[in-house]
Amino acid sequence: MRLDATASGLFPIAPTPFTPDGRIDEASIDTLIARYLKAGATGITVLGIMGEAPKLEPEESLQLTTRFIAGMGDLPVIVGVSAPGLAAMRWLARAAMDRGAAGVMIAPPPSLRTDDQIIGYYRQAVEAIGTDIPFVVQDYPLTLTVQMTPKVIRQIVQDHPSCVMLKHEDWPGLEKISTLRGFETDGSMRPISILTGNGGLFLDFEMERGADGAMTGYAFPEMLADVVRLSKAGRRDEAHDLFDAHLPLLRYEQQQGVGLAVRKYVLMRRGFIASDAQRKPGLVLSATARAEVDYLLARLAARDSRALAAE
Repeated sequence: MRLDATASGLFPIAPTPFTPDGRIDEASIDTLIARYLKAGATGITVLGIMGEAPKLEPEESLQLTTRFIAGMGDLPVIVGVSAPGLAAMRWLARAAMDRGAAGVMIAPPPSLRTDDQIIGYYRQAVEAIGTDIPFVVQDYPLTLTVQMTPKVIRQIVQDHPSCVMLKHEDWPGLEKISTLRGFETDGSMRPISILTGNGGLFLDFEMERGADGAMTGYAFPEMLADVVRLSKAGRRDEAHDLFDAHLPLLRYEQQQGVGLAVRKYVLMRRGFIASDAQRKPGLVLSATARAEVDYLLARLAARDSRALAAE
């Protein structure tokens, strides 16, 4: 199915599972898919920043994408196609769509600084991949260093009918969500889907500001799906209570530089993947850090029994 502006729920950012010797672990891809579906995923995103996409060969990227598309069945798969050059972006975008992807995600290169540069870049990217491919704008200034104002995002949306979603991970960013939804209300921007990232660190209030769901890779996707569901149902206190129980682990996982290592370690302990290996270069958790994560999991288990599976 093609991605459109009605997309909502949970689109986990899938890590790329590797064997200890650095090969793609296809069996773990299948396990990931099964666990994400059980957790309530309504779609999935592959080859994101936390998917170690720059460490993959082009053929590996397509191999991984194809396996996820097959495993997710009728649910949408978004493929990160960000690349230094537009030719590489076009190749992966067209190849992924030919194999059944729902759409692609495009992040701005870190060199962009002005509003005109950002708007111009997305114009060139759409020209490169084709106006027939639905795409997601990734707004992640903490890592990408590109500051996109709400007005710039509105301009990109209005200029390109194929832009159907914003992956919102500005920080702080709650007011940005409110401003964008305000643009929709006053008619100056057509409606789009807004899914949020940042490891889920602000998901509780992002939902209340108008987000449609989450697109992130926190190692308890069940919690993300439940917070989205409870928030949409107006069960505010239940959503916050569940979120608060996970907040210490969310915070620990959000550490810059070491976050992926933490996430993969927890996913390994939970049986989502067979190994927490990263393809080199990559950080390895120290024994002390692993013990800290184990402690957080034990404390979480007292409030969310799903953490017991990590014991």
